[in-house]
Amino acid sequence: MTPPEVDIWIRGTNHATTLPLAGIAADARQWTDEDVRRLLTEMLLAMDREKNPGGDPPTVTLRGFSWIVSPDDRGGVLVHLEMVTGTASAGPFAIDEPLLSAMIARVVGRVPPQAASTVH
Repeated sequence: MTPPEVDIWIRGTNHATTLPLAGIAADARQWTDEDVRRLLTEMLLAMDREKNPGGDPPTVTLRGFSWIVSPDDRGGVLVHLEMVTGTASAGPFAIDEPLLSAMIARVVGRVPPQAASTVH
């Protein structure tokens, strides 16, 4: 199976970039909350790499962005993130929208200890 992809658009640009999401299991039906955390983190890091090519990757805290899970015309669902920086859309993933939305809500609602000083 091919790795999932993410489409990145950075504000102030006139193009979008499609990148593979390495380390993300293609079978979303088997995902745990940690897999969802990895998905969101990789989407945010892809946006940062697109905006700041060659820079050091930042510490990622899952706060400060809007998200939505939407159906895809090809089947499955897409995950969309929006920030001041731009947007990222990943998928499609074969998983029920309510289940993935609940997982994302749980993951985003948790604040890790290092989050006190860093917000992405």
